[in-house]
Amino acid sequence: MKKSLIIIAVTLFLASCGEKQPQVTPTPNEKPKKTVAVPQFNADSAYQYVARQTEFGPRVPETQAHADCAAWLTAQLDQFADTVIVQDFRTRLFNGKGVDGQNLVGVFNPQAKKRIVLCAHWDSRPYADHDPEAANTRKPIDGANDGASGVGVLLECARQFKLQPLPDNLGVDIVFFDLEDYGPHQEEAEKYYDDRVNFWALGSQHWSKTPHVYGYKAYFGILLDMVGGANPNFPKEYYSQGYAAWVSNKVWRRAADLGYRAQFTNELGTMISDDHIPMNEIAGIPTIDIIDLHPESSNECFPEVWHTLNDNLENIDKTTLGMVGDVLLHVVYEE
Repeated sequence: MKKSLIIIAVTLFLASCGEKQPQVTPTPNEKPKKTVAVPQFNADSAYQYVARQTEFGPRVPETQAHADCAAWLTAQLDQFADTVIVQDFRTRLFNGKGVDGQNLVGVFNPQAKKRIVLCAHWDSRPYADHDPEAANTRKPIDGANDGASGVGVLLECARQFKLQPLPDNLGVDIVFFDLEDYGPHQEEAEKYYDDRVNFWALGSQHWSKTPHVYGYKAYFGILLDMVGGANPNFPKEYYSQGYAAWVSNKVWRRAADLGYRAQFTNELGTMISDDHIPMNEIAGIPTIDIIDLHPESSNECFPEVWHTLNDNLENIDKTTLGMVGDVLLHVVYEE
């Protein structure tokens, strides 16, 4: 995820990992928050959903672990959602190889016209190409944070939607994107670079062109990516603020109200090429990316475990999962 494009983008824009980002002024005159009953997010439950995904092993497309996890995720969504849609698709990797993928969609209140889409990617990186040990760089990763954490938070949200149904006039679609993280190995990134083609976020590109419902529209979308690490830093991601500032301002304001101002920092983060880009550019849905970014990191602004074998369950923090889930539930139920 978030790939070599970040390096190219930093050379094209003034925002960079190492520079102090400017303060972002919240949108004034937002509507007062509604007084509604918001269910309590269960961080222990979210953690167990993350753990179960990693038990399958690396969820690399066209492997048994990937197929087994897809079946399990579909079964979990089926317990909670009104409708579950498995979107099979075939696409091409950076090297021209054809590959099969599956986007998984849980639909809540399908009759409601006003809809929010919540999403994360469920596949894991086939290469630990940022691992400090050279012998590990061609091995697949568990992707506990990079993929499974966002899915775990959204599964717990789905469970809460079942326990405390959403208002009749509001629908939510939870989408788990496949083939987000199958871009070229960093050693080959330059060889395959083509500014006309995005070799990452393949599942969200497919869904954005052919959503699970013909003519699908949503009021806004929220993407979760790497939301399980300890001591997170969630700035307002650069493209999110450009495409959907009113959404990120809404979410960050609610996070601050809930006591998470230190983690949801009111700063402009660097630009990240992620699943929200095709959602904004192709589907036309104003979508933001909640993603852990560290300007001081030695690993391209990402957590130190990013795209390494250390992206495992040992580095998942329940407090962070609970914080992100709490914000999401409040944003949804108070809409």
